[in-house]
Amino acid sequence: MLQILLVDAAVSAAAFLALWLVSLKIRDVSFVDAWWGLGMALIAWTAFLQGPPTPRGMLLTAICTVWAVRLGGYLLWRWRRHGADRRYVAMLAHAEKERGWSFAKASLLLVFSLQYVMQFVVALPVQLGQAPGPLGPLAFAGAALAVIGIAFETIGDAQLVAFKADPANAGKVMDRGLWRYTRHPNYFGDACTWWGLFLIAAEALPWGLASIVGPILLTFTLIRWSGVPTTEGRLKKTRPDYAAYVARTSGFVPWFPRKA
Repeated sequence: MLQILLVDAAVSAAAFLALWLVSLKIRDVSFVDAWWGLGMALIAWTAFLQGPPTPRGMLLTAICTVWAVRLGGYLLWRWRRHGADRRYVAMLAHAEKERGWSFAKASLLLVFSLQYVMQFVVALPVQLGQAPGPLGPLAFAGAALAVIGIAFETIGDAQLVAFKADPANAGKVMDRGLWRYTRHPNYFGDACTWWGLFLIAAEALPWGLASIVGPILLTFTLIRWSGVPTTEGRLKKTRPDYAAYVARTSGFVPWFPRKA
């Protein structure tokens, strides 16, 4: 298992280094968000190909690949359509102004290195779950949860894209479809997917159980760090009706809207 982790870490590091060099040429790091998903699939396949195929390994790798291609493709399309992400632009400009860092140094330390470490940790279930052994009830429950998560975030993203494409919705708050029941159906679906992958891996004792660090880190990141706080901080400033939306709509776990 240690060998699998070391090889995965080396392959992922090489990929991030190559992407960092690309960012230096185009002076934009925003495409790294698309690699968040696609890089997970790379890690899963690297782990899977290092040993004899097992039912658990095939299930983990297949689900991770579907999730990664969907999310990575969507974020890559969004980057190509909308250009540089304002969050990264502001972060790198701040590092240059306040710390005197060059674009190369700031992008390497604040973006690519950080995402490399976080991606590797979050992907622990698809690495540590490759151990042999039969699939049990926990694995099937995890697969169902992961599929629900992928469907949830796919539908949520599609509904948001359709909402924004209508000029009549300019400046309005998206509160329809899944967004009526949770302010972040995409983040909730993401969390469900990786908790599901953990449940599949957890039956591969003892390593699989240790991979719980991955979904814990992901959930913390989504709820307390770069997910919900970043998104809602911007929307509260740009959408006058967002405070009312927050008052009636669940923050993360879907639930029926509260009455005013």
